[in-house]
Amino acid sequence: MIQGTGSNVGKSMLVAGLCRAAKRRGLSVAPFKPQNMSNNAAVTSDGGEIGRAQALQAMACGLRPHTDMNPVLLKPETDVGAQVVVQGRRLTTVKAREYASYKPQLLEKVLESFNRLKADHDLVLVEGAGSPAEVNLRKGDIANMGFAAAADVPVVLAGDIDRGGVIAQLVGTQAVIDASDAALIKGFLINRFRGDPSLFDDGYRLIECHTGWQGFGVLPWFADAWKLPAEDALDIRSGPKSEGYHVVCLGLSRIANFDDLDPLAQDTSVRLTMLRAGAPIPADADLVIIPGSKSTRGDLQFVRDQGWDIDLQAHVRRGGRVLGICGGYQMLGHRIHDPDGIEGPAGESIGLGLLDVETKMTPDKRLDEVTARHVASGTAFLGYEIHIGRTEGPDRDRPFAMVAGRAEGAISADGLVIGSYFHGMFRQDGFRLAFLTSLGAQPSHAGYSATVENVLDALADHMEAHLNVDGLLSLAR
Repeated sequence: MIQGTGSNVGKSMLVAGLCRAAKRRGLSVAPFKPQNMSNNAAVTSDGGEIGRAQALQAMACGLRPHTDMNPVLLKPETDVGAQVVVQGRRLTTVKAREYASYKPQLLEKVLESFNRLKADHDLVLVEGAGSPAEVNLRKGDIANMGFAAAADVPVVLAGDIDRGGVIAQLVGTQAVIDASDAALIKGFLINRFRGDPSLFDDGYRLIECHTGWQGFGVLPWFADAWKLPAEDALDIRSGPKSEGYHVVCLGLSRIANFDDLDPLAQDTSVRLTMLRAGAPIPADADLVIIPGSKSTRGDLQFVRDQGWDIDLQAHVRRGGRVLGICGGYQMLGHRIHDPDGIEGPAGESIGLGLLDVETKMTPDKRLDEVTARHVASGTAFLGYEIHIGRTEGPDRDRPFAMVAGRAEGAISADGLVIGSYFHGMFRQDGFRLAFLTSLGAQPSHAGYSATVENVLDALADHMEAHLNVDGLLSLAR
C-alpha cells in the first residue's frame, strides 16, 4: 500500500507506474483504493462508477475498470455534504459529520472487494487517501491505516519534496501515529525531486536514522505526468500557446467528469484555457465548454456569480461556439426542475436559455458505456453517460448523436450551441478530429490513447531507474 504524507503528493501516479512495472514482469496485477473522494468518475465494465485515477491504474495493469477497484467513492455535492457510492452504486448522501457512522458497514464492503481482487490476481497495489498523520480521523478509518491494519497490508510512505519540508513530513508522520500503525510502515520514498538527487543524500539518511524505515529511493520529477488523465481539474494544463483553436473550459465549483479535456490539452493545434473564478471569458475564444457538474443548479448560480452568463451571450452573438456536456448541457436550457430535491433544495432554476430545452431531475441515475454516431460528420465513437435528469425540448429535433436509433443531445437552430450527455468523446481520435474539423479547427492527428500508453511505459522506466522497484514489490504478502 502506497500512503502519502498528504494529499496530492503523487500517490496515484506512483501506483500507476508500479502497476505497469509489475505487469511488464508478467504478473497479474490490479489497483485498489478503499476510499476515494472525487467528482471525476469512470464508468466500469460492471456498470458502476469508480474514481478516474483507478481507471488509469487499471489501464496500466491492462485491465478494464471494475467497481471492486474503488469500493467507496465520495462525490462532494456541497462544502459539507457528499454522495456516497458503494461498489459502484449510490448508497446515500450524507453530511461530513454524519459519515463516521457509516464507516463500520463500509469497511465490510471494502474488505469484500479487496478479497475478491486478491483471489483473482497475483498482486494488488493499494493507494491510500490523504495522510495517515490525520490522527483525528483514525477512529473508524477505512482509507489509510484502518484499512492496512484490517487487511494486514504492508505500507510504504511517500513524501513530496517539491512542496518543501519532506523530512518533517515523514519523521513527523511517525511521531504522531500509533506505534502499531507505525509498525505497518515498511519504508518510504521521496517523490518529485528537481535537480541532482545526490544533493539529498544527507536528508535521506537522516530520515532512515530517525524512523528506522527502509528507503526505496528518490524519484526525480517526471515531466510527462501532465499527459496522463488528471483526477483534479486544477492539474489540467492550460496551454502556453498564444495561437491555435482557442477552447475555453469554465472551471465550475463542482466540476465533474472532465476527462474530455485531457485529449484537448495534448492536441498541439488547440489552445486550452481552464477558466478560473473571477476571470472573464476571453473575447478570442472559439469554443466554450461548460463541463459536467455534481451540483448542476448550484454551479448554474456559480456561472452567474462570475458573470459568465453575460459573457456567453456575447460569445454566441460574435458567432462563437458553445458545447455543454452533461450538467453543462442541462444549464444551457430554459429551466432545470428538481421537484424532489435530488441535487439540493427542491425547486427550479432558470437556465442560460441558449438551447430550447428543459431538464427535470429524476432519481434514476444513468451509468452506461455507449457507441454512438456523430450526426454532423457520421463518425462513430465511444463514450459514456453518468447523470441524473432527463432533457426534452424542440432543439432535441436536431440531435448531436444517434445511439441505436435513439437521438441524443441537442443543437440550437443556428448551430452554434451544442448539448450532449456523453463524456469521454474526445479520447476517440477519429471523433475528436471530425468534431474539431467541423468547427473550423485544424486538429493534430496524434493518437491520445497511444500517448497515454507510451507515458505509462515511460513512467515505469523512470521508476525502475530511480527506485528499488524489486524491493517494493517484494514487500507484498
